[in-house]
Amino acid sequence: MKQFNVFVDDKIGELARVTEALAANAINIRGLATDKLGLRPAVKVVTDDELSTRKALSRAGLEFEESEVVIVGLIDRPGEVAKIARRAAKAGLNISSVFLIGKKDTPAALALVADDPKKAKKALE
Repeated sequence: MKQFNVFVDDKIGELARVTEALAANAINIRGLATDKLGLRPAVKVVTDDELSTRKALSRAGLEFEESEVVIVGLIDRPGEVAKIARRAAKAGLNISSVFLIGKKDTPAALALVADDPKKAKKALE
């Protein structure tokens, strides 16, 4: 699965511009976060359809980069993220990006980008 880091300007309406480009192409967002990557603001997006996402962002004139993302299922209780973080550390994985997907009282998932995606999948899934 891919995480798309969509680079935007630091101004009003940029989140709307990214999400509208996806909505106009019937692309369902599974994970969404914002960040500043270096000095550039970015919208981080995980969707169901990588190919359509790539095309939609390109057609909208949005600059982006892709990272392999590992999705780790979680139980909704305190300490679950800490367990995953410790397991990643013990496996020698450097986590460069992480966000939680889910809502209260439902199964959740942690989306993370690591320096070695194959090793991360083996150690964390």
